[in-house]
Amino acid sequence: MAKVEISDFGRLEFDVSAGASWRSCFAVSELAVLSMGAVGSAVADLIAALGLGSRPTVTVDQRLASLWFQGSIQPQRWTIPPLWDAVAGDYPAQDGWIRLHTNAPHHRVAALSVLECRPEKDAVAEAVRGWAKDALEKEVVAAGGAAAAMRSRADWVAHPQGQAVAGEPLVRWARRSGECRDWQPTNDRPLAGLRVLDLTRVLAGAISTRALAGFGADVLRVDPPDWQEPGVVPDVTLGKRCSRLDLKSAEGLSRFETLIAGADVLVHGYRPGALDSILSPARRAALAPNLIEVCLDAYGWTGPWAGRRGFDSLVQMSSGIAEAGSRWAGTDRPHPLPVQALDHATGYLMAASVITGLKHALAQREVGTAHLSLARTAELLVSLDGASSADLTGPVEADFSDQIEHTPWGPANRLRPAIHVTDTPMRWDRPASNLGSVDPAWD
Repeated sequence: MAKVEISDFGRLEFDVSAGASWRSCFAVSELAVLSMGAVGSAVADLIAALGLGSRPTVTVDQRLASLWFQGSIQPQRWTIPPLWDAVAGDYPAQDGWIRLHTNAPHHRVAALSVLECRPEKDAVAEAVRGWAKDALEKEVVAAGGAAAAMRSRADWVAHPQGQAVAGEPLVRWARRSGECRDWQPTNDRPLAGLRVLDLTRVLAGAISTRALAGFGADVLRVDPPDWQEPGVVPDVTLGKRCSRLDLKSAEGLSRFETLIAGADVLVHGYRPGALDSILSPARRAALAPNLIEVCLDAYGWTGPWAGRRGFDSLVQMSSGIAEAGSRWAGTDRPHPLPVQALDHATGYLMAASVITGLKHALAQREVGTAHLSLARTAELLVSLDGASSADLTGPVEADFSDQIEHTPWGPANRLRPAIHVTDTPMRWDRPASNLGSVDPAWD
């Protein structure tokens, strides 16, 4: 039985089923096991706290945990669209490397407006070569885009934002008096009836709510009318109902307030202050005084970059992970992690925060708001011991469930769950679904 202390979760108790791991200069597979172990341990503790039985045994399968960090679905006779926009990627500047994240149309427009070039890879590369990396990063961010210059670990540790993130807890809670509605849990489905309002996009938040759905939560995802992310939807909408709302309209905001009033948990990835400008904290508290909120941002909740747009690949560049990987791999370009481990790990830590928040509400009659960030999870990864020379290349037939998942795009295989809680199987009641496929309402 592994007994691991991790800040804000206490002692995690779970077994580890040994298996292959990702080859990296960082302990990526250990992070996968640890973050999934946090979810399993939280579920086991909640079952005991609810009086549904003695605390069950938890096991995390290391091979499967590693594979879930890559992606969980294997289409049969159909394909998932590319994850990356054609312009996104790493580019050499005058004095180093910079990464442009252009998957969202408005981020692509912002980057191209600064570079003043055609939306083609070669044209972007030529334009980037005329810039110093820090100057280009600053201008793209100021234009509303998303970019990150490659920094070393020493540079990040000395940077004001790196120092701010290092001083933050892994999970920062702000608590207030409150108690949870009876969500009708059972030993088999400890989150059955729990209403989770999901306002997340790619990728960490969507992973957190997928994990909650795996233990029975009723997850309702809400997207803007025109939002698309076809490269990840088949993977992350498993177990959820997906709807759309225009929160900029009076009707949309009214319906959103109704959803908030009926929710037990709100999970979102808005930058600091963005959701507050739509619906103030006071209004949310008035509508749902017992609401548990779990919030995600990229670069941390304090420091000069607290409001900066960011994604896993950008945080890897900023925090020194890509540069350390470059030196480890003996290459002259950024060498990121083999999977988007910051996103995935943060997602599972967010799910664990929801579940520990429920347990705290039962014991202390307090609810609250939890804050996590990709940059702080990066510090957790860096703190883990050692590189792995193992070479996990991908899943094999035995890694998948023998049940076919019938998705809107066609049949698919899904990886078997990596988290095993005795007598509480992780399973999903709905296949993956299209965005906007249901009305924005609770069942």
